Amino acid sequence: MKLDTAARRVSQDPREPAFVADPYATYDAIRAQMPVFWWEEYGYWCFARHADVNALLRDRRFGRQVLHVMSREELGSAEPPEHFAPVCAFERHSLLELEPPEHTRLRALVNRAFLARVVERLRPRIEQVAHECIDRFEASGEIDLLEHFATPIPVVVIAEMLGVPTEMGPQLVAWSHDMVAIYQARRDEALERRAAHATLEFSAYVREQLEVKRRAPGEDLISALLAAREDGQQMSEEELVSTTILLLNAGHEATVHAIGNGVHTLLREGVDARAIFCDPARAPAAVEEVLRFDAPLHLFTRFCLEETEVAGVSLRRGETIGLLLGAANRDPERFQDPTRFDPARTPNPHVSFGAGIHFCVGAPLARLELQSALRVLFERLPGLRLSEPARYRDTYHFHGLEALRVTW
Repeated sequence: MKLDTAARRVSQDPREPAFVADPYATYDAIRAQMPVFWWEEYGYWCFARHADVNALLRDRRFGRQVLHVMSREELGSAEPPEHFAPVCAFERHSLLELEPPEHTRLRALVNRAFLARVVERLRPRIEQVAHECIDRFEASGEIDLLEHFATPIPVVVIAEMLGVPTEMGPQLVAWSHDMVAIYQARRDEALERRAAHATLEFSAYVREQLEVKRRAPGEDLISALLAAREDGQQMSEEELVSTTILLLNAGHEATVHAIGNGVHTLLREGVDARAIFCDPARAPAAVEEVLRFDAPLHLFTRFCLEETEVAGVSLRRGETIGLLLGAANRDPERFQDPTRFDPARTPNPHVSFGAGIHFCVGAPLARLELQSALRVLFERLPGLRLSEPARYRDTYHFHGLEALRVTW
């Protein structure tokens, strides 16, 4: 890492192995000297303090979309290459990329399915899936927990919730991995082409599922979205496809690594995880600390929608900014002793789910999955321990393990 404090510039390769394995020391060093900095490798201003990140996530002067206020010519941005067109078409209708009023309408249609009181009904099924996973590998004595526990639980849960056959799980995961790879620091044309191919195949599959539900609606989310109306309007076909894919992707990608990172943290820190997660009074706070301590998403971007100034930095309309969620979650100005894992920490205003209008719609489900899965895991395998050092994947700004080898 190279710091130029006078110019407030940082050079840090997001693929450098030591940074991938543990970015927190780097965040601390940067935040202490210049909490707002120009990240050379990304080419935009980034914010590392909790106060700034939290405020900017809620600030309506910034958004996920910019072409509604500026043309590509004004932005100085070229048209995306032809091979990337399927991804752009998907994002055009993605809840994650939209701003009001489109975002408001689609969010209202989706939000009711993820209310805490609604997803609470899934607790028995989540626990059942966790037990079934452990039943399959308990006799082996050693396993990659990421592959055999952290991955299948969220995939099965979101597939069943949407009404998609669970046997499609491995294919859904493969498509999802190819699609989200374009948001990683290692993006290149080959990854873009794989993402476009996965988007086309995934979209075609979802269209087939939409037809199935039109002919025979069920008690599932796809059927509910087909029937849902907001202010007299229904979702268009393209909105239905993009929303279903987004929910399938977001419904497992982050949760897989929240579980993986969480188990890794609990085992490495040597806490009594069984006592914590088998106690309904202690588990909720512990889940929040798991999410704060080693979050699965570390960087989220916004476009500046009007000329403004933030923390002494002048920003132009159309400029991109980076919000460092992982750094904000370890900010000593907001969290006492932030490098210590404290399962009883309260309050715990982490930003792992974002904030503002784009706050993660699936947060109640993710919290429930973590509580339920970790309770079953440590109840069934109280002697769980790491069998080898965990490895983090070269996928920044996602922060998750490549494997989590454990024994018991």
